[in-house]
Amino acid sequence: MSRPVTLFTGQWADIPLKELAPLAKKMGFDGLELACWGDHMDVDQAAESEQYCKEKHELLADHGLEIHAISHHLGGQLVCDLNNDGRSDMFAPPELAGDPEGQRKWAVKTMKNTAKAAQNMGLKVVNGFTGSSIWHMLYSFPPASEKMIEDGFRFFAEMWNPILDVFDECGVRFALEVHPTEIAFDIITARRALAAVNNRKAFGFNFDPSHLIWQGIDPVKFLKTFPDRIYHVHMKDAAVTLDGESGILSSHLNFGTPGRGWDFRSVGRGDVKFEEIIRTLNVQNYTGPLSIEWEDAMMDRIQGATESCAFTKQIDFAKSDRVFDEAFNS
Repeated sequence: MSRPVTLFTGQWADIPLKELAPLAKKMGFDGLELACWGDHMDVDQAAESEQYCKEKHELLADHGLEIHAISHHLGGQLVCDLNNDGRSDMFAPPELAGDPEGQRKWAVKTMKNTAKAAQNMGLKVVNGFTGSSIWHMLYSFPPASEKMIEDGFRFFAEMWNPILDVFDECGVRFALEVHPTEIAFDIITARRALAAVNNRKAFGFNFDPSHLIWQGIDPVKFLKTFPDRIYHVHMKDAAVTLDGESGILSSHLNFGTPGRGWDFRSVGRGDVKFEEIIRTLNVQNYTGPLSIEWEDAMMDRIQGATESCAFTKQIDFAKSDRVFDEAFNS
């Protein structure tokens, strides 16, 4: 199949890119989806320096790797989040610690630069998060009025439309990874997020089934609901592990802790039906990368990423150009 299998480098940011590139090739990958943290992609440099971008391409090409997208989840998260506790400090420059609006202003600027960086890299897609000012209102107590929820989607549009204007200027699209803690975390909220930005083409989705399956959402139904908005695909697995003691909200147990109600799994070892996803992508003529975001807290990552790459290449297949019995007429 012509779809390249790439590795999202977000979970590998502790490894310098010059070391990760040959390792990724050894694991079988065709390319990398570069995270915009660690030393993998500096969007401020890439937005200003074509030489910087050229060097990134050359580094990957030296190891037989391509790049189809960059991803800036951390910056995007702070655009709409409340940024009112120490967690946001991890994502922003250290001098902005404890400054919610300073972090938001930085996040808007860095996301605009990410569009320019992608343009200079010759790319058409940036993946990431949007953040959400209303995620903390998910449960209906204390009661949240419909106006509060509407205001959250309105705030999302107010913050992201100016960013998406820059994406349009650069000829790049932003692909939200639909995910808990984002403005869109299921089919209904994804539809509402699209409506909030007037269905502009600059905004679509990075399809990641792992964030849907444990919520009880059918990943294939998501694909069929938004056939023209799937701008990028993550191959990532998860398994529901309810045992009657912990719930689907996971009881404040960290990933990989026995007793969690669900957990991420190496690709092919969880509950996601990837063959049905491939068949649906074929119907929708998706020809972009299948990018492995490897997360399995109970498994060695090199073994896991290697087997996930092999699994993805094995399960991917080309769309047929005929019905099988048409050969009878030849």
